[in-house]
Amino acid sequence: MKKIILVTGASRGIGRAVAIRLGAAGFKVLVNFKSNLDAAKEVVKSIVDASGEAELCQFDVANRDEAKAKIDKVISSEGPLYGCVHCAGITIDKPFPALEGAEWDQVLSTNLDGAYNSLHPLIMPLIQNRKGGRIVILSSISGITGNRGQANYSASKAGLIGLTKSLAQELAKRKITVNCVAPGLIETEMIQGLPLDALKKMIPMQRLGAPEEVADLVDFLVSDKASYITGQVISINGGMI
Repeated sequence: MKKIILVTGASRGIGRAVAIRLGAAGFKVLVNFKSNLDAAKEVVKSIVDASGEAELCQFDVANRDEAKAKIDKVISSEGPLYGCVHCAGITIDKPFPALEGAEWDQVLSTNLDGAYNSLHPLIMPLIQNRKGGRIVILSSISGITGNRGQANYSASKAGLIGLTKSLAQELAKRKITVNCVAPGLIETEMIQGLPLDALKKMIPMQRLGAPEEVADLVDFLVSDKASYITGQVISINGGMI
């Protein structure tokens, strides 16, 4: 049977690229999305057209009960998952004094709480399966260095790094690896409207990254070749410090 991996936020951006790449690598991909059904269907079609296997998995990662109910249902019918790549995330950028409480809560509940909500229901079945597994969590360069106007986003992404390191220690003896990927400026919808020419000057490679480049790194981390790598934060940012 194919190993099953849940990819959250898989209808667009990095999540989309990761889902397609893992489908090509032979995993059965659960394509998670919140509301963009047409985009999610296109991802599933791309995987299936390339002789892969995928299915839709709709739930809002910020909704704990909804996430648990959906994941429990999948495990009940499919068996334990092999792992998860948590890509779902949003930004609401503002200077901290102008940041409303609801805007703080929305970003933290999606980016940080969303990781708990997506991972917690699948961890015990994964442990009990005794066949190892892979978890990859998408953080950001903002979670490492911070960024002006992104206090909520940076806090959420820094929290994901702490989650990665703690969970890796808990699960290492179970042959379940947990790693964090911290992208820099990647060409997705999330950076639309930013002064890209100025931002490129901050990048030693003088270009944006492609979602597919991040997906290649994730593909390695979920492969058997990465079985001795866990608890790590791997930056992919064109040399930004």
